[in-house]
Amino acid sequence: KIKCLSRMGVFVNASDDFTDHAKVANGVSDMMVNILGDAGKHVRFAVGVSSLPFGVAVEIDATFELN
Repeated sequence: KIKCLSRMGVFVNASDDFTDHAKVANGVSDMMVNILGDAGKHVRFAVGVSSLPFGVAVEIDATFELN
């Protein structure tokens, strides 16, 4: 059982002139709060990268605390 989501990192595959990485990450942050309620509130970082494995658009790294 999930006690809380403590930390999330979001890597966004983006061009050099894209600067809205945080807006992309807001989608997954909002979803986790919708699913987990207060237990889904977390600290987060969002960064742009020039490429990701398999050509994916977004990669998410998350740390959960379990009961």
